Amino acid sequence: MRDQKIYAGVKLREARQSEGKTQKDFAQSLGVSLSYLNQMERNHRPISAAVVLKLVQIYGFDVSTLSADEADRVVTDLAEALADPVFGTLEPQLADLQLVASNAPSFARALLTLYQAHQETSERFAALNEALGEQAHDIAATPWEEVRDFFHYCDNYVDAVDRAAESFAAVSGFYASQKLEAGARWLDERHNVALRFVERGPTRHFDSGQRVLSLNARADGATQAFQMAHQIALIEYGALLDATLDLAQFRSDEARSVARIGLANYFAGAAVLPYGDFAQAANEMRHDVEALALHFHASIEQIAHRLSTLQRAGAKGVPFFFVRVDQAGTITKRHSATRLQFSRYGGACPLWNVHQAFEMPGRILRQLAQTPDGVRYLCLAHDVSKGGGAFKAPVNRFAIGLGCEVKYADKVVYADDLDVSKDANFEPIGVSCRICERSDCHQRSVPALKRILKVDHNTRGVLPYTMD
Repeated sequence: MRDQKIYAGVKLREARQSEGKTQKDFAQSLGVSLSYLNQMERNHRPISAAVVLKLVQIYGFDVSTLSADEADRVVTDLAEALADPVFGTLEPQLADLQLVASNAPSFARALLTLYQAHQETSERFAALNEALGEQAHDIAATPWEEVRDFFHYCDNYVDAVDRAAESFAAVSGFYASQKLEAGARWLDERHNVALRFVERGPTRHFDSGQRVLSLNARADGATQAFQMAHQIALIEYGALLDATLDLAQFRSDEARSVARIGLANYFAGAAVLPYGDFAQAANEMRHDVEALALHFHASIEQIAHRLSTLQRAGAKGVPFFFVRVDQAGTITKRHSATRLQFSRYGGACPLWNVHQAFEMPGRILRQLAQTPDGVRYLCLAHDVSKGGGAFKAPVNRFAIGLGCEVKYADKVVYADDLDVSKDANFEPIGVSCRICERSDCHQRSVPALKRILKVDHNTRGVLPYTMD
């Protein structure tokens, strides 16, 4: 595995400005020349280990903020967006994209926002044409995408909300099999809210006038506890959620409303699985999701998602990616604390084992995979079925994917009998056919947008065309 140099000029410049220092004074305190500091701030040179050490010793700087993960995500999103034919022959080099992502992240996100608006407008026009004049349905894609990007770019970790949930769990006794009882006491004693279980109706309903929280009795215990914690977040921690939303500055009321649900869900997940206890247990159990689910009386999906959020400064866990897909291959949840970034505008790679989970319900599938950039991963997949609790009630079927780079294999129980030293054991996967340049993939759905397409009518290979 290659070492990753850290180009974080924007963060370094922000650190200097927060201290109210000129480049000259800052350079002197760090023991470097003015020109060297200038080059680091402009991302012409990586930040050296000596400078990082000085930042910590002198200014108490949080080293985790120098991570290049966010820039990597922006680079991946830019590459996928710029592969669209709307940009014509424009084909920026990787170095150019990295420069933009590192030096001008706000500009990069503005460009992605503009491209997203273009995509939505194109889809709406297509829907109108297909409907032959009938009124198109506005599915409010923009708010959903905006909220998804909010969690995506904050590394799916919201410190204030996470710590508040951890504190609530500790004070209330909201843990393991006692969650519902502890939560009911908390609601009754602090807010005069009664808990009821109902056979029919929504999974959760709060009657603010009658001060009654109703939970569906047919839902499993993990779901009931999660929904109770969600309502507690809204009742007791609403001011914290609103303050976080104010900082996010969403463009529309719809996006803010959706994000409020997302933050309440985040609180619920962090309350069900408090950071400190969960991180310790995950490490001790070597990230065995089934054992963790039993220990915390949580669902496997809750465990997998929580593993991908262990990004607290000074207490980070193994960086995992997490994704959930439906039976059509559409990504419904995505987050990555790794270098693997999921497709923003399409489905997941068909060669990825997450799709096979639908065929083998109840099993955790393993896969050693390698992306086109040469990075290798241990990938896990599991099906998730959510029934309606009654005969003929609809069943929602999803598959979840969880994984980490193979350099963390010794920390994950699922890698114990896998040989990660042999190249042949790693299956080639991609991010999206739109930007994947592998020419020999038998499952390719469409050609790569930035490759020249050639068709020989007298020859058929793996694909009915070749790409240059």
